[in-house]
Amino acid sequence: MTTTETLVAIIVPIVIILILIAVGTGLVVRRRHLKARFGPEYDRAVSAGDSRMSAERELHSREKRHRDLDIRELSPEDRERYAAEWKGTEEHFVDQPGRSVDDADRLVTRLMKDRGYPTEGFEQQLKDLSVDHARTLENYRSAHDVGLRNKRGDATTEELRGAMVHYRTLFRELLSSPGDHDYTARGEGTARHDAA
Repeated sequence: MTTTETLVAIIVPIVIILILIAVGTGLVVRRRHLKARFGPEYDRAVSAGDSRMSAERELHSREKRHRDLDIRELSPEDRERYAAEWKGTEEHFVDQPGRSVDDADRLVTRLMKDRGYPTEGFEQQLKDLSVDHARTLENYRSAHDVGLRNKRGDATTEELRGAMVHYRTLFRELLSSPGDHDYTARGEGTARHDAA
């Protein structure tokens, strides 16, 4: 074996090992990023997907789509208007719980649209919201399910009460501005109503 062949025999395996380490490290970093960004939604995607890699590709595609959206903050006036509408929705819960849940769903959807989220279908809404609001999506799913049962007349008052609480969680998060994750809970607009 010549010196060149010996060097090639040593260098090629080392290069291959370094490439494998780099690829592995990249996958670990990407996985950590996705887990941190999507929280429980990461686990849900992995459970629902064919494989961890396909779930991670799906979550990455959500991030790419989200970057192309025109997500915007509301003006202070719009935030106050929405907060007042939410307060009215909660106040009507005692007398009309089913209608209040329907109104809450419409109000959250309208708020999403005004913030720049597409609202073309519930599953797509979940995907688009998951990038910035993954930790409240399970609340939204639960509220939406109760809302569907409410339309069929199958939801109990207690379930409707829970749905209002879940809608309120996402509503507050959507209404808040960056760095102000509890705008409505401070009492600037939306009162905490015991009915919901």
